[in-house]
Amino acid sequence: MGEQVPADDPGGDPDEHVRFARYRQAFAEVAPEDAAALVTRVLTDPDPGMANGAVGEYLDRRAAELLTGPGYPAWCQRMTGPVAVDDFAAQRLREWTLLRAMALDEPWDTGQLLAASNWLQLRTAEESSAGTALSALAEDGRTRRIRNIAKSRLSRFRSTG
Repeated sequence: MGEQVPADDPGGDPDEHVRFARYRQAFAEVAPEDAAALVTRVLTDPDPGMANGAVGEYLDRRAAELLTGPGYPAWCQRMTGPVAVDDFAAQRLREWTLLRAMALDEPWDTGQLLAASNWLQLRTAEESSAGTALSALAEDGRTRRIRNIAKSRLSRFRSTG
């Protein structure tokens, strides 16, 4: 069958679907101390959309695991440099950090939430218990769906609180 290509080798297979599957597997198995190097390597893939999809999936999984725990700041710091070359991944990391600030009731800026992606606004509207965030999204969320979800959740918090 030939020599096995390392999972994180961007030139290892001409088929982007095969590379994506290998990247997903590599991210599932990567040791925390090796994750930044893997992100850097994957983001050199010749298919930028596929590469930032694989990295974005990793960031979403790992950030969700670490979000309110003490390990998040160090992990985020390690990821900041490697994701800086990719606008999507860099934005997603910033948005996870904003989500963390809201979840931990740390200082955050409403303007950042209102300028954030639909992904973050929708996630916040659906899951956050931060009244300030829900109020902002109910009034000025990017889409009608986001505004309606935020209004609905805000009214439930007000009626139970």
